[in-house]
Amino acid sequence: MDATTPGPLAPDLLEREDVRRALAEHDFAAAFALIKKYGGLSQNRIASACHLTPGKVSTIISGQQQVTSFEVICRIADGLRIPGHLLRLAPRSWETRTVQETLAAEPEGERPDTDEVPWRPEATVDLAAHLTRSDLVMDRRAATRALAGAAITGAALLDPLEGWLQPTASITRPRRRGRLGVREVEELESTARAFRAWDHKYGGGLRRKAVLGQLSEVAAHLDEYQVPKVERRLYQVMAQLAGTVATMAWDTGLQRRVQSYYLLALRASHAGGDMVFGANVLAGMARQMLYREQPQDALELVRLAQDGARSVAGPRVRAMLHTREAWAYAAMGRTAAFHRATTQATEALTDAKSAEEPYWIAYFDEAELAGTTGGRLLELARQNPKKHAEAAAGEIRHALARRGPEAGRSHALDRIGLAQCHFLLGDLTGAVAETHRAVDAASGTRSNRVRTQLGELYPYTVGNSAARPVREARDRIRDLLST
Repeated sequence: MDATTPGPLAPDLLEREDVRRALAEHDFAAAFALIKKYGGLSQNRIASACHLTPGKVSTIISGQQQVTSFEVICRIADGLRIPGHLLRLAPRSWETRTVQETLAAEPEGERPDTDEVPWRPEATVDLAAHLTRSDLVMDRRAATRALAGAAITGAALLDPLEGWLQPTASITRPRRRGRLGVREVEELESTARAFRAWDHKYGGGLRRKAVLGQLSEVAAHLDEYQVPKVERRLYQVMAQLAGTVATMAWDTGLQRRVQSYYLLALRASHAGGDMVFGANVLAGMARQMLYREQPQDALELVRLAQDGARSVAGPRVRAMLHTREAWAYAAMGRTAAFHRATTQATEALTDAKSAEEPYWIAYFDEAELAGTTGGRLLELARQNPKKHAEAAAGEIRHALARRGPEAGRSHALDRIGLAQCHFLLGDLTGAVAETHRAVDAASGTRSNRVRTQLGELYPYTVGNSAARPVREARDRIRDLLST
Protein backbone atom coordinates (compact mmCIF):
# COMPACT_ATOMS: atom_id res chain seq x y z
CA MET A 1 0.00 0.00 0.00
CA ASP A 2 1.51 3.33 -1.03
CA ALA A 3 0.93 6.81 0.35
CA THR A 4 -1.92 7.57 -2.01
CA THR A 5 -3.96 4.41 -1.38
CA PRO A 6 -6.98 4.93 0.89
CA GLY A 7 -7.07 2.90 4.09
CA PRO A 8 -9.35 -0.13 4.52
CA LEU A 9 -11.10 1.08 7.68
CA ALA A 10 -14.60 2.53 7.66
CA PRO A 11 -14.70 6.30 8.26
CA ASP A 12 -16.36 6.12 11.71
CA LEU A 13 -14.36 3.24 13.14
CA LEU A 14 -11.44 5.29 14.43
CA GLU A 15 -13.88 7.56 16.28
CA ARG A 16 -15.05 4.73 18.55
CA GLU A 17 -13.77 5.24 22.08
CA ASP A 18 -13.05 1.53 22.60
CA VAL A 19 -10.97 1.41 19.41
CA ARG A 20 -9.06 4.59 20.30
CA ARG A 21 -8.41 3.31 23.83
CA ALA A 22 -7.11 -0.05 22.56
CA LEU A 23 -4.81 1.70 20.08
CA ALA A 24 -3.50 4.15 22.70
CA GLU A 25 -2.65 1.24 25.02
CA HIS A 26 -1.14 -0.80 22.11
CA ASP A 27 -3.66 -3.52 22.96
CA PHE A 28 -3.73 -5.01 19.47
CA ALA A 29 -5.68 -8.07 20.60
CA ALA A 30 -8.60 -5.78 21.40
CA ALA A 31 -7.92 -3.44 18.46
CA PHE A 32 -7.87 -6.22 15.85
CA ALA A 33 -10.96 -7.84 17.38
CA LEU A 34 -12.85 -4.53 17.21
CA ILE A 35 -11.67 -3.94 13.64
CA LYS A 36 -12.97 -7.37 12.70
CA LYS A 37 -16.28 -6.81 14.48
CA TYR A 38 -17.06 -3.24 13.47
CA GLY A 39 -14.82 -2.69 10.47
CA GLY A 40 -15.77 -5.85 8.60
CA LEU A 41 -12.15 -6.85 7.96
CA SER A 42 -11.15 -10.49 8.06
CA GLN A 43 -7.94 -11.71 9.69
CA ASN A 44 -6.51 -12.26 6.22
CA ARG A 45 -7.32 -8.68 5.21
CA ILE A 46 -5.73 -7.28 8.36
CA ALA A 47 -2.67 -9.47 7.82
CA SER A 48 -2.32 -8.40 4.19
CA ALA A 49 -2.62 -4.69 4.98
CA CYS A 50 -0.07 -4.86 7.81
CA HIS A 51 2.36 -7.23 6.06
CA LEU A 52 1.81 -9.91 8.71
CA THR A 53 0.92 -13.58 8.32
CA PRO A 54 -2.68 -14.63 9.07
CA GLY A 55 -1.29 -16.92 11.76
CA LYS A 56 0.46 -13.98 13.42
CA VAL A 57 -2.77 -11.97 13.46
CA SER A 58 -4.61 -14.95 14.92
CA THR A 59 -2.14 -15.34 17.79
CA ILE A 60 -2.33 -11.58 18.49
CA ILE A 61 -6.14 -11.63 18.67
CA SER A 62 -6.15 -14.70 20.90
CA GLY A 63 -3.72 -13.01 23.30
CA GLN A 64 -1.00 -15.62 22.79
CA GLN A 65 1.38 -12.99 21.45
CA GLN A 66 1.74 -9.25 22.07
CA VAL A 67 3.00 -6.64 19.61
CA THR A 68 6.06 -5.03 21.15
CA SER A 69 8.16 -4.30 18.05
CA PHE A 70 8.16 -0.61 17.09
CA GLU A 71 8.62 -1.60 13.45
CA VAL A 72 5.50 -3.81 13.53
CA ILE A 73 3.46 -1.07 15.21
CA CYS A 74 4.49 1.31 12.42
CA ARG A 75 3.48 -1.29 9.81
CA ILE A 76 0.06 -1.58 11.45
CA ALA A 77 -0.33 2.21 11.49
CA ASP A 78 0.64 2.55 7.82
CA GLY A 79 -1.20 -0.53 6.60
CA LEU A 80 -4.52 0.35 8.23
CA ARG A 81 -4.05 4.10 7.84
CA ILE A 82 -4.25 4.78 11.58
CA PRO A 83 -3.05 8.35 12.34
CA GLY A 84 0.15 8.36 14.37
CA HIS A 85 -1.25 10.21 17.39
CA LEU A 86 -3.79 7.43 18.02
CA LEU A 87 -0.88 5.04 18.55
CA ARG A 88 1.28 7.62 20.33
CA LEU A 89 3.58 7.82 17.31
CA ALA A 90 4.77 10.86 15.40
CA PRO A 91 2.53 11.81 12.43
CA ARG A 92 3.09 9.31 9.62
CA SER A 93 4.50 10.54 6.32
CA TRP A 94 1.25 9.74 4.49
CA GLU A 95 -0.76 11.93 6.91
CA THR A 96 0.84 15.13 5.63
CA ARG A 97 0.35 14.06 2.03
CA THR A 98 -3.25 13.07 2.71
CA VAL A 99 -4.07 16.46 4.24
CA GLN A 100 -2.41 18.31 1.36
CA GLU A 101 -4.29 16.19 -1.18
CA THR A 102 -7.53 16.80 0.73
CA LEU A 103 -7.09 20.55 0.62
CA ALA A 104 -6.27 20.43 -3.07
CA ALA A 105 -9.29 18.22 -3.78
CA GLU A 106 -11.84 20.24 -1.80
CA PRO A 107 -14.40 22.11 -3.90
CA GLU A 108 -14.41 25.87 -4.22
CA GLY A 109 -14.93 27.26 -0.76
CA GLU A 110 -12.03 25.51 0.97
CA ARG A 111 -10.01 27.95 3.02
CA PRO A 112 -6.78 29.47 1.74
CA ASP A 113 -3.64 28.90 3.76
CA THR A 114 -4.01 31.23 6.73
CA ASP A 115 -0.27 31.91 6.67
CA GLU A 116 -0.82 33.67 3.35
CA VAL A 117 -3.84 35.75 4.41
CA PRO A 118 -2.74 39.35 5.11
CA TRP A 119 -3.92 41.07 8.28
CA ARG A 120 -6.47 43.23 6.43
CA PRO A 121 -10.19 43.28 7.26
CA GLU A 122 -11.35 42.26 3.79
CA ALA A 123 -8.95 39.30 3.79
CA THR A 124 -10.45 38.21 7.12
CA VAL A 125 -13.94 38.34 5.60
CA ASP A 126 -12.77 36.21 2.66
CA LEU A 127 -11.23 33.72 5.07
CA ALA A 128 -14.48 33.46 7.05
CA ALA A 129 -16.47 32.90 3.86
CA HIS A 130 -14.11 30.17 2.68
CA LEU A 131 -14.05 28.36 6.00
CA THR A 132 -17.78 28.40 6.63
CA ARG A 133 -18.65 27.46 3.05
CA SER A 134 -16.39 24.41 3.11
CA ASP A 135 -17.59 23.29 6.55
CA LEU A 136 -21.29 23.69 5.81
CA VAL A 137 -21.04 21.40 2.77
CA MET A 138 -18.62 18.93 4.41
CA ASP A 139 -19.71 15.32 3.90
CA ARG A 140 -18.68 12.31 5.96
CA ARG A 141 -15.60 11.55 3.87
CA ALA A 142 -14.38 15.14 4.11
CA ALA A 143 -15.01 15.11 7.87
CA THR A 144 -12.97 11.94 8.21
CA ARG A 145 -10.12 13.50 6.27
CA ALA A 146 -10.35 16.61 8.46
CA LEU A 147 -9.88 14.42 11.55
CA ALA A 148 -6.44 13.46 10.23
CA GLY A 149 -5.32 17.09 10.06
CA ALA A 150 -2.74 17.89 12.71
CA ALA A 151 -2.39 21.28 14.36
CA ILE A 152 0.53 23.47 13.26
CA THR A 153 3.23 24.05 15.88
CA GLY A 154 6.47 25.99 16.27
CA ALA A 155 7.58 28.87 14.08
CA ALA A 156 5.03 28.03 11.38
CA LEU A 157 2.29 28.83 13.90
CA LEU A 158 3.89 31.63 15.89
CA ASP A 159 5.57 33.85 13.29
CA PRO A 160 2.40 34.75 11.31
CA LEU A 161 0.67 35.79 14.56
CA GLU A 162 2.98 38.77 15.02
CA GLY A 163 0.58 40.71 12.77
CA TRP A 164 -1.87 40.79 15.68
CA LEU A 165 0.32 43.41 17.38
CA GLN A 166 0.29 45.73 14.33
CA PRO A 167 -2.31 48.48 13.70
CA THR A 168 -5.40 47.51 11.73
CA ALA A 169 -5.19 48.37 8.04
CA SER A 170 -8.00 50.18 6.27
CA ILE A 171 -10.27 48.41 3.79
CA THR A 172 -9.14 48.99 0.23
CA ARG A 173 -11.75 47.43 -2.05
CA PRO A 174 -15.03 49.07 -3.09
CA ARG A 175 -18.14 47.40 -1.66
CA ARG A 176 -21.87 47.68 -2.10
CA ARG A 177 -23.73 49.55 0.60
CA GLY A 178 -25.26 47.53 3.40
CA ARG A 179 -28.36 48.38 5.38
CA LEU A 180 -27.56 46.84 8.75
CA GLY A 181 -28.38 48.99 11.78
CA VAL A 182 -27.44 48.95 15.45
CA ARG A 183 -30.56 46.98 16.40
CA GLU A 184 -29.69 44.15 14.02
CA VAL A 185 -26.13 44.06 15.34
CA GLU A 186 -27.44 43.82 18.88
CA GLU A 187 -29.54 40.81 17.84
CA LEU A 188 -26.45 39.16 16.34
CA GLU A 189 -24.49 39.89 19.52
CA SER A 190 -27.24 38.29 21.58
CA THR A 191 -27.19 35.19 19.37
CA ALA A 192 -23.39 34.90 19.65
CA ARG A 193 -23.68 35.17 23.41
CA ALA A 194 -26.35 32.45 23.57
CA PHE A 195 -24.26 30.06 21.46
CA ARG A 196 -21.21 30.66 23.64
CA ALA A 197 -23.17 30.04 26.85
CA TRP A 198 -24.65 26.82 25.48
CA ASP A 199 -21.22 25.52 24.45
CA HIS A 200 -19.64 26.45 27.79
CA LYS A 201 -22.30 24.54 29.68
CA TYR A 202 -22.78 21.43 27.55
CA GLY A 203 -19.82 21.13 25.20
CA GLY A 204 -19.93 18.98 22.10
CA GLY A 205 -20.49 19.93 18.48
CA LEU A 206 -24.25 19.43 18.27
CA ARG A 207 -24.99 23.03 17.27
CA ARG A 208 -21.79 23.63 15.35
CA LYS A 209 -23.48 24.03 11.97
CA ALA A 210 -25.97 26.49 13.43
CA VAL A 211 -23.05 28.65 14.62
CA LEU A 212 -21.36 28.24 11.24
CA GLY A 213 -24.51 29.46 9.52
CA GLN A 214 -24.59 32.55 11.73
CA LEU A 215 -20.88 33.14 11.10
CA SER A 216 -21.45 32.90 7.35
CA GLU A 217 -24.24 35.48 7.60
CA VAL A 218 -21.99 37.90 9.51
CA ALA A 219 -19.28 37.48 6.86
CA ALA A 220 -21.84 38.34 4.18
CA HIS A 221 -22.79 41.54 6.02
CA LEU A 222 -19.14 42.51 6.34
CA ASP A 223 -18.67 42.03 2.61
CA GLU A 224 -20.92 45.09 2.27
CA TYR A 225 -20.15 48.64 3.34
CA GLN A 226 -21.40 49.30 6.87
CA VAL A 227 -21.04 52.43 8.94
CA PRO A 228 -17.82 52.24 11.04
CA LYS A 229 -19.56 51.61 14.37
CA VAL A 230 -21.63 48.76 12.95
CA GLU A 231 -18.66 47.31 11.10
CA ARG A 232 -16.47 47.23 14.19
CA ARG A 233 -19.16 45.45 16.22
CA LEU A 234 -19.76 42.97 13.40
CA TYR A 235 -16.09 42.00 13.43
CA GLN A 236 -16.35 41.48 17.18
CA VAL A 237 -19.39 39.24 16.66
CA MET A 238 -17.44 37.33 14.01
CA ALA A 239 -14.58 36.82 16.47
CA GLN A 240 -16.90 35.47 19.17
CA LEU A 241 -18.71 33.13 16.79
CA ALA A 242 -15.41 31.86 15.36
CA GLY A 243 -14.13 31.24 18.88
CA THR A 244 -17.24 29.22 19.69
CA VAL A 245 -16.89 27.19 16.49
CA ALA A 246 -13.27 26.49 17.46
CA THR A 247 -14.25 25.03 20.84
CA MET A 248 -17.04 23.00 19.22
CA ALA A 249 -14.60 21.65 16.63
CA TRP A 250 -12.30 20.70 19.51
CA ASP A 251 -15.08 18.75 21.17
CA THR A 252 -15.55 16.78 17.94
CA GLY A 253 -11.83 16.07 17.44
CA LEU A 254 -11.19 18.37 14.45
CA GLN A 255 -7.87 19.75 15.70
CA ARG A 256 -6.79 21.42 12.46
CA ARG A 257 -10.17 23.12 12.17
CA VAL A 258 -9.85 24.26 15.78
CA GLN A 259 -6.71 26.11 14.84
CA SER A 260 -8.20 27.56 11.65
CA TYR A 261 -11.18 29.04 13.53
CA TYR A 262 -8.99 30.34 16.34
CA LEU A 263 -6.90 32.11 13.70
CA LEU A 264 -10.06 33.54 12.16
CA ALA A 265 -11.24 34.69 15.60
CA LEU A 266 -7.90 36.38 16.23
CA ARG A 267 -7.97 38.17 12.87
CA ALA A 268 -11.58 39.28 13.42
CA SER A 269 -10.69 40.58 16.89
CA HIS A 270 -7.84 42.52 15.31
CA ALA A 271 -10.14 43.98 12.63
CA GLY A 272 -12.72 44.90 15.30
CA GLY A 273 -10.15 46.53 17.57
CA ASP A 274 -10.91 44.10 20.41
CA MET A 275 -7.48 43.30 21.82
CA VAL A 276 -8.98 41.79 24.98
CA PHE A 277 -10.95 39.12 23.14
CA GLY A 278 -7.91 38.56 20.93
CA ALA A 279 -5.92 37.78 24.07
CA ASN A 280 -8.64 35.31 25.03
CA VAL A 281 -8.34 33.64 21.62
CA LEU A 282 -4.57 33.33 22.01
CA ALA A 283 -5.18 31.75 25.42
CA GLY A 284 -7.43 29.20 23.69
CA MET A 285 -4.71 28.49 21.15
CA ALA A 286 -2.25 28.05 24.03
CA ARG A 287 -4.57 25.54 25.66
CA GLN A 288 -4.70 23.58 22.40
CA MET A 289 -0.90 23.48 22.33
CA LEU A 290 -0.85 22.22 25.90
CA TYR A 291 -3.19 19.38 25.02
CA ARG A 292 -0.89 18.67 22.06
CA GLU A 293 2.07 18.52 24.47
CA GLN A 294 3.73 21.68 23.12
CA PRO A 295 4.20 23.74 26.31
CA GLN A 296 6.86 26.07 24.87
CA ASP A 297 4.54 27.06 22.02
CA ALA A 298 1.78 27.58 24.59
CA LEU A 299 3.98 29.84 26.65
CA GLU A 300 4.87 31.93 23.59
CA LEU A 301 1.17 32.34 22.76
CA VAL A 302 0.37 33.46 26.32
CA ARG A 303 3.18 35.99 26.22
CA LEU A 304 1.90 37.31 22.89
CA ALA A 305 -1.56 37.70 24.47
CA GLN A 306 -0.10 39.49 27.50
CA ASP A 307 1.95 41.84 25.31
CA GLY A 308 -1.01 42.79 23.15
CA ALA A 309 -3.58 43.29 25.90
CA ARG A 310 -1.41 44.49 28.77
CA SER A 311 -2.91 47.99 28.91
CA VAL A 312 -6.56 46.99 28.36
CA ALA A 313 -7.09 43.57 29.99
CA GLY A 314 -9.16 43.48 33.17
CA PRO A 315 -8.34 41.42 36.27
CA ARG A 316 -10.25 38.28 35.22
CA VAL A 317 -8.54 38.19 31.83
CA ARG A 318 -5.14 38.76 33.43
CA ALA A 319 -5.83 36.00 35.94
CA MET A 320 -6.90 33.60 33.18
CA LEU A 321 -3.71 34.34 31.21
CA HIS A 322 -1.60 33.68 34.30
CA THR A 323 -3.26 30.27 34.71
CA ARG A 324 -2.39 29.39 31.10
CA GLU A 325 1.16 30.48 31.87
CA ALA A 326 1.14 28.30 35.01
CA TRP A 327 -0.18 25.37 32.97
CA ALA A 328 2.76 25.65 30.57
CA TYR A 329 5.23 25.76 33.45
CA ALA A 330 3.63 22.69 35.04
CA ALA A 331 3.88 20.82 31.74
CA MET A 332 7.58 21.69 31.62
CA GLY A 333 8.07 20.46 35.18
CA ARG A 334 8.94 23.98 36.38
CA THR A 335 7.19 23.74 39.74
CA ALA A 336 8.47 27.00 41.22
CA ALA A 337 7.41 28.99 38.13
CA PHE A 338 4.02 27.24 38.23
CA HIS A 339 3.42 28.37 41.81
CA ARG A 340 4.58 31.90 41.00
CA ALA A 341 2.18 32.24 38.05
CA THR A 342 -0.66 30.71 40.10
CA THR A 343 -0.07 33.27 42.86
CA GLN A 344 -0.19 36.05 40.25
CA ALA A 345 -3.52 34.68 39.01
CA THR A 346 -4.93 34.66 42.54
CA GLU A 347 -3.78 38.21 43.18
CA ALA A 348 -5.28 39.45 39.90
CA LEU A 349 -8.61 37.81 40.65
CA THR A 350 -8.96 39.63 43.96
CA ASP A 351 -9.57 42.85 41.99
CA ALA A 352 -12.28 41.33 39.80
CA LYS A 353 -15.33 42.15 41.93
CA SER A 354 -15.18 45.89 41.32
CA ALA A 355 -14.16 45.72 37.67
CA GLU A 356 -16.39 45.77 34.61
CA GLU A 357 -15.33 43.12 32.10
CA PRO A 358 -16.82 41.41 29.03
CA TYR A 359 -19.52 38.81 29.62
CA TRP A 360 -17.43 36.02 28.10
CA ILE A 361 -14.85 36.12 30.92
CA ALA A 362 -17.44 36.07 33.73
CA TYR A 363 -16.96 32.30 34.03
CA PHE A 364 -13.44 32.85 35.35
CA ASP A 365 -14.09 33.05 39.07
CA GLU A 366 -12.65 31.44 42.20
CA ALA A 367 -14.16 28.09 41.23
CA GLU A 368 -12.59 28.19 37.78
CA LEU A 369 -9.23 29.18 39.23
CA ALA A 370 -9.42 26.34 41.75
CA GLY A 371 -10.45 23.80 39.13
CA THR A 372 -7.69 24.90 36.75
CA THR A 373 -5.07 24.89 39.51
CA GLY A 374 -6.25 21.48 40.69
CA GLY A 375 -5.94 20.10 37.19
CA ARG A 376 -2.36 21.32 36.88
CA LEU A 377 -1.44 19.96 40.31
CA LEU A 378 -2.91 16.65 39.20
CA GLU A 379 -0.51 16.61 36.25
CA LEU A 380 2.37 17.14 38.69
CA ALA A 381 0.90 14.47 40.98
CA ARG A 382 1.14 11.85 38.26
CA GLN A 383 4.90 12.25 38.54
CA ASN A 384 5.03 12.73 42.31
CA PRO A 385 1.78 11.65 44.03
CA LYS A 386 3.06 12.10 47.57
CA LYS A 387 3.96 15.72 46.97
CA HIS A 388 1.05 16.98 44.88
CA ALA A 389 -1.98 14.62 44.94
CA GLU A 390 -3.52 15.89 48.18
CA ALA A 391 -3.11 19.53 47.11
CA ALA A 392 -4.70 18.72 43.75
CA ALA A 393 -7.66 17.04 45.44
CA GLY A 394 -8.12 20.03 47.74
CA GLU A 395 -8.27 22.52 44.87
CA ILE A 396 -10.69 20.37 42.89
CA ARG A 397 -12.97 19.93 45.91
CA HIS A 398 -12.93 23.70 46.29
CA ALA A 399 -14.05 24.05 42.67
CA LEU A 400 -16.80 21.44 43.09
CA ALA A 401 -18.11 23.20 46.19
CA ARG A 402 -18.53 26.44 44.24
CA ARG A 403 -19.93 25.12 40.96
CA GLY A 404 -22.37 22.25 40.77
CA PRO A 405 -23.65 20.01 37.97
CA GLU A 406 -25.05 23.09 36.20
CA ALA A 407 -21.45 23.84 35.16
CA GLY A 408 -21.74 20.88 32.77
CA ARG A 409 -18.40 20.17 31.12
CA SER A 410 -16.32 21.80 33.87
CA HIS A 411 -18.16 19.87 36.58
CA ALA A 412 -17.54 16.58 34.76
CA LEU A 413 -13.84 17.34 34.34
CA ASP A 414 -13.57 18.19 38.04
CA ARG A 415 -15.18 14.88 38.99
CA ILE A 416 -12.83 12.90 36.75
CA GLY A 417 -9.81 14.74 38.15
CA LEU A 418 -10.85 14.10 41.75
CA ALA A 419 -11.28 10.38 41.05
CA GLN A 420 -7.73 10.26 39.70
CA CYS A 421 -6.48 12.01 42.84
CA HIS A 422 -8.04 9.33 45.04
CA PHE A 423 -6.41 6.58 42.97
CA LEU A 424 -3.04 8.31 43.23
CA LEU A 425 -3.49 8.61 47.01
CA GLY A 426 -4.30 4.89 47.25
CA ASP A 427 -7.84 5.54 48.50
CA LEU A 428 -9.77 2.91 46.50
CA THR A 429 -13.06 3.46 48.33
CA GLY A 430 -13.01 7.18 47.61
CA ALA A 431 -11.76 6.55 44.08
CA VAL A 432 -14.65 4.21 43.28
CA ALA A 433 -17.21 6.65 44.67
CA GLU A 434 -15.75 9.54 42.68
CA THR A 435 -15.53 7.42 39.53
CA HIS A 436 -19.27 6.72 39.70
CA ARG A 437 -19.92 10.45 40.16
CA ALA A 438 -17.58 11.20 37.24
CA VAL A 439 -19.45 8.79 34.95
CA ASP A 440 -22.77 10.33 35.99
CA ALA A 441 -21.46 13.82 35.20
CA ALA A 442 -19.85 12.74 31.92
CA SER A 443 -23.09 11.15 30.71
CA GLY A 444 -24.70 14.60 30.79
CA THR A 445 -22.32 16.21 28.31
CA ARG A 446 -21.42 15.58 24.70
CA SER A 447 -17.89 16.92 25.09
CA ASN A 448 -15.13 14.89 23.47
CA ARG A 449 -12.72 16.42 25.97
CA VAL A 450 -14.72 14.93 28.83
CA ARG A 451 -14.73 11.52 27.18
CA THR A 452 -10.99 11.74 26.56
CA GLN A 453 -10.36 12.53 30.23
CA LEU A 454 -12.65 9.68 31.24
CA GLY A 455 -10.58 7.42 29.01
CA GLU A 456 -7.49 8.51 30.92
CA LEU A 457 -9.21 7.52 34.19
CA TYR A 458 -9.85 4.01 32.84
CA PRO A 459 -6.27 2.64 33.29
CA TYR A 460 -6.41 3.43 37.01
CA THR A 461 -9.32 1.00 37.33
CA VAL A 462 -7.48 -1.69 35.33
CA GLY A 463 -4.55 -1.62 37.73
CA ASN A 464 -6.89 -2.39 40.62
CA SER A 465 -9.10 -4.93 38.87
CA ALA A 466 -9.08 -7.50 41.68
CA ALA A 467 -11.56 -5.51 43.76
CA ARG A 468 -15.20 -5.96 42.73
CA PRO A 469 -16.21 -2.30 43.32
CA VAL A 470 -13.35 -1.18 41.08
CA ARG A 471 -14.41 -3.63 38.37
CA GLU A 472 -17.94 -2.26 38.52
CA ALA A 473 -16.65 1.30 38.20
CA ARG A 474 -14.46 0.25 35.26
CA ASP A 475 -17.44 -1.39 33.56
CA ARG A 476 -19.40 1.86 33.84
CA ILE A 477 -16.57 3.81 32.20
CA ARG A 478 -16.29 1.26 29.41
CA ASP A 479 -20.04 1.22 28.83
CA LEU A 480 -20.21 4.99 28.53
CA LEU A 481 -17.19 5.28 26.25
CA SER A 482 -18.56 2.54 24.00
CA THR A 483 -21.83 4.37 23.30
